Amino acid sequence: MPGPTVSVVVAAYNAMPYLTRCITSVAEQSIGQERLELIVVNDGSTDGTAAELDRLSQLYPDLLRVFHQENSGGPSAPRNVGLDHAMGTYVFILDADDYIGPEALERMVAMAEENGTDIVLGKMVGVGGRRLPQSMFKRNQPKTDVFNSRVYWALNPLKLYRRSLLERHSLRFPTGLPVGEDQKFVALAYLHASGVSVIADYDCLFCSLREDGGNITQRTRGTEPRLRFLPIMVNVLLENVPPGPGRDHLAHRHLTVEVEAFLNHLRREPREDQQKILDQFAEIVEPLWHEGMNEHLSAMARLRIYLVRHRMLDEVLELGEFERQLAKSKVSTPVLVVQGKAYARYPFLRDPERNIPDSCYDVTGQLGVRHFVTRAEMRGTTLHLAGHAYLHRVETRDVSTYLLLRERNTQVEYELPVKHVPSPGAGADEDCGRYVYDLAGFEATVDVATAADGKPLDAGLWDISLIIGAQGVSKQARIGSRRADDVSGKATTRIVTVDGSPRAVTLYTTNPYGNFTLDLAETKHRVRSGFAFDDVHWAADAPTELEITGRCTLAEFPEGDLKVTLASDQGDTYAVRPVVDRDGRVVVRIPVTKLPAGLWSGDLHLGPWKWALPQPPRDLPAAKWRRIGLPWYAKSGPAGKKGRALRVARTDLVKAVAQRLR
Repeated sequence: MPGPTVSVVVAAYNAMPYLTRCITSVAEQSIGQERLELIVVNDGSTDGTAAELDRLSQLYPDLLRVFHQENSGGPSAPRNVGLDHAMGTYVFILDADDYIGPEALERMVAMAEENGTDIVLGKMVGVGGRRLPQSMFKRNQPKTDVFNSRVYWALNPLKLYRRSLLERHSLRFPTGLPVGEDQKFVALAYLHASGVSVIADYDCLFCSLREDGGNITQRTRGTEPRLRFLPIMVNVLLENVPPGPGRDHLAHRHLTVEVEAFLNHLRREPREDQQKILDQFAEIVEPLWHEGMNEHLSAMARLRIYLVRHRMLDEVLELGEFERQLAKSKVSTPVLVVQGKAYARYPFLRDPERNIPDSCYDVTGQLGVRHFVTRAEMRGTTLHLAGHAYLHRVETRDVSTYLLLRERNTQVEYELPVKHVPSPGAGADEDCGRYVYDLAGFEATVDVATAADGKPLDAGLWDISLIIGAQGVSKQARIGSRRADDVSGKATTRIVTVDGSPRAVTLYTTNPYGNFTLDLAETKHRVRSGFAFDDVHWAADAPTELEITGRCTLAEFPEGDLKVTLASDQGDTYAVRPVVDRDGRVVVRIPVTKLPAGLWSGDLHLGPWKWALPQPPRDLPAAKWRRIGLPWYAKSGPAGKKGRALRVARTDLVKAVAQRLR
């Protein structure tokens, strides 16, 4: 009999009342209990955990296996016991105070099987105010790795692992560490995995912030535990990842997350011990840092690291207090703008006594861009744009904003001027109105017939951006993702005349970001989808006029170029003008009394584009009339192998009389 698909391993210590919900969430998994085994190791609990586990083991005898042991002092030992007893193809590690979504394991196993990956991260949701990493869950990632994603920012063990990966590399949790015991286990699993999958479109794991403060990270404070596990993690990177972009990517996590957390604990240590502790910490992180790391770090992270590396204790503590106050504030830190650079006014900026490099404060690349489009409208060959745009915290003095068109494939660019207009109230809803952006407004026109330095734009997809500038600082931003309710993002195609010839122009917004792009000459959006016919029948008010109806979705076209041309098998032709109303309804009326005898079919023409008219249905009734005293008719008739056309003919009187006499 095959073993379980998934072994769920839970380490439990004083886990009531959360434990019951944890166990129940596993028992109710959509994958089915017959494919699961649940191993719970009671690590010497002193509350009702042991009794509840015994009760639940009676309730789920075929699912739940319980092990009781003396308290080990942390989750590592009980997790290792669970791993030693696991028999599943996969192992999912779950904390006793957390629970999983009903389809979590089914989805995670499917993701691993479909993509051949060894680890699956399921989207995590904080409960009761629990803060969790989220940057890796922006989209599903069927197969990635630790170097090309943000999965390393999730070093908790609450994931699905292929058990053969753990056994092949003898991966177990290190014991004796009160915190951070999971980081080495997870990091090595990531590094050895054949691939990592991420599920971002389903809430897989719910992590609780315990009301009693019983979470390990909540109850384990101080710098000493962190000084024990951080050197281990530094050695993991040094021993397993060669110098270069890969190591830098992983080091980034430790130089930001761990450094910030450590300094927060440092401030609580006795003053007489703080310098020694800081010196130890600086030695630990030093191997991960090099000058090139600065380009990966935020200005605040660069400043923290600089102060740590230079053992500047007083400054470290002052910066920490600044950060705590900043977190409470609703106003972002002001910037100093000098020669096209923006420097955050963090503590000690350009302080001659500290002599900290400006590079530690440079936020030019981090400046947020704010934009809002109030008009995006095509009229003829010209796109009219309006709105406002500014750089966050850079007030709108010496504004230098302009429009940029870039063809997506060739990367050809054209710069177009904008008119700078007042923008009263811009930014008033942010930073308590601290910053003024009263000249952030813009108005611009893009004439596709002249935008290429006086010539028509070539065929292609032309992405629309603003180069937003003020006080010598500038940043590029695509526009359209934020727009007024009456500014449509729906693709609208029109036929315009450029240099005497018809040309297709479509204004649309990209998916998923919603930014404006011009499609010229049907690079993406086809004109042929602009007309569709839905019915062929005789007109109600004119029984000898064949009426063909349909829809037109083109926003604009030269009406004089739209016509219907009919041709018969006898070489005759006939033309009519269709009617398109404001709602896009198309009506073609063909007076069949004017058609010579023959089999007739036709096309709708618009410049170089044409659409075949629909064939008359087999059951179309015959239309009858008299021409010069003789009876004529029009009806659906066979044409070609399987087609049909409109047959126009004079009635054969002899044949008609004979049919009546039968």
